[in-house]
Order: sequence, then C-alpha cells, then structure tokens
Amino acid sequence: MLKNFLDLCKKRRSIRKYLEKPVPRNLILKCIEASQLAPSAENKQPWRFIIIDDFEILSKFKKIAFSGIYSVTKWAFSAPVIIVVLAKLDFITHKLGALFQKTDFHYIDIGIACEHLVLQATELGLGSCYIGWFNYKNVRKFLKIPRSYKIVNLITLGFYDEKNYKFPNKKIRTIEKIVRFNESFK
Repeated sequence: MLKNFLDLCKKRRSIRKYLEKPVPRNLILKCIEASQLAPSAENKQPWRFIIIDDFEILSKFKKIAFSGIYSVTKWAFSAPVIIVVLAKLDFITHKLGALFQKTDFHYIDIGIACEHLVLQATELGLGSCYIGWFNYKNVRKFLKIPRSYKIVNLITLGFYDEKNYKFPNKKIRTIEKIVRFNESFK
C-alpha cells in the first residue's frame, strides 16, 4: 500500500515483462485522465494518445514497430497495451518557444503528461515503460498519422508479477551530486 507521493515515485519502474492479462479500459482511461491534468505551456495540451489494446491490431503493430534494428525492443511483445504518444505541432506557443527560447515546449509538456500517466498506472497496480526505440516510419504509416502530429514515444502498459519481478539495481545519484544551492556546478 502506497502511503505518499514519494512512495509512488519509488515504486514506479520500467516494466519489461507483462502477464497475459488484458487491462480494463476504465484503468487505461484513468491513466489518460491523470495525463490530462498535466500543466502545459499556455495550457495548449499538445498531447494526443492512440491506445492499442485489440489483440489482433496489437500483434500487427508490434511486428512493424519492433522488427529489424528495432528488435532490441522485442520485450514489448508481452505488453497487452501500447500507447502511442503524439504531439500536436501547430501551436504558435510551441513554435515561438522553439524560435526564441531554443526549447521545444511540446516535449516538456508531453514529458510531464506521460509521467502523470505512468505514475497513475503504478498506483493502479499496472506496470509501464517508455519506449523511444521503434520504427517511427512504420508506426506513422500503420496508424495513418498525419504530418501535423509528431510521434514522441510509445508507452507499454499492463499487469505484471509484482511479487516475482526481478528489478535491476537502480543507481540513484545522491542529492549532493545533483543539487547546488546558490552556486553553479564546477
């Protein structure tokens, strides 16, 4: 049982082996609802999600997304849900941010929304994992995604064997290594 937010953050891990158990849509939608609450530049909410949970479509999708040089991501074949995360690219706020600040704000916005999503999944007892290594062109073609959207990443989602899952040792840098008060890093 999670007692507080820090416990939730500590429990969230990148899960790469899922049970053969479908994820009820109401749980998936709770994760999406959490992402809706994320802040975004000028409240533009550039995130869009394509949820693939149909077994037949998912099987075809996995073959086109994780073949060839992308087969290192073959662990994703066990995931009962894959969420394709898109950025809507036609917001002037994001274009101006990229031009003047040299920052792609849609990536920041979507990163926050995705973290809300995976933290909610963790609270619901679901595992998740971000995927950046996939066949971008095949995914765009397979899902007929218009050019006004950028595919940012994929997220796997599903139940996993919490009791027997072997988590790799996660090395966390100490506070002293990552924080400076009132001075820069040397």
